[in-house]
Amino acid sequence: MIAMQYNFPLPADYDMAIIDRRIREKGPLLDNLPGLKFKAYLTARKGDVVTGSRQNLYSPFYVWHEEQGLSDFVSGPGFSALTENFGRPQVNTWIAWHVETSADIGSAKFATREVVAIDAETSLAELRAKEAEAAARAITNGEALASVVAFEPTHWTLVRFRLLAEPPENSAKSGLQTYNVGHLSLPGIA
Repeated sequence: MIAMQYNFPLPADYDMAIIDRRIREKGPLLDNLPGLKFKAYLTARKGDVVTGSRQNLYSPFYVWHEEQGLSDFVSGPGFSALTENFGRPQVNTWIAWHVETSADIGSAKFATREVVAIDAETSLAELRAKEAEAAARAITNGEALASVVAFEPTHWTLVRFRLLAEPPENSAKSGLQTYNVGHLSLPGIA
């Protein structure tokens, strides 16, 4: 599986109702997209107490079953329309180490994403095992409704992504971005 996210930082005075409307109108279009496990339509508003965001963001997060689905989407008309409206974003991708969802994933209202540098001396096998265990534990303990950990070997980072029913207690943690979930497309959730 492959995790993917792009970010559109928006001006401080941007009317985020435009993004909310876009999510309401466009979100359901991917509810049955082949190759997609799930897509979380994410926003953060500058100064929002819950997200603690310093800027307005539109930052969808995807998990694909395989690279063909990602490639078809990015080459397709939906992504083309997005880039016509907002410009072509940098698309971040990570190879999934562990992806797990709970039966209640549809009730997610918040998400967190943390990108962490992987030190050159870190054992990838040990890190993978530790992170996969932590991701699974987040579901087992009821801390998250979806839990993803993935890595990319270009800049050597890993991403920890969680979908949550309640706002996180540690939203001010350095390196942690908290989002509101506007819509979930869940075609690959059995």
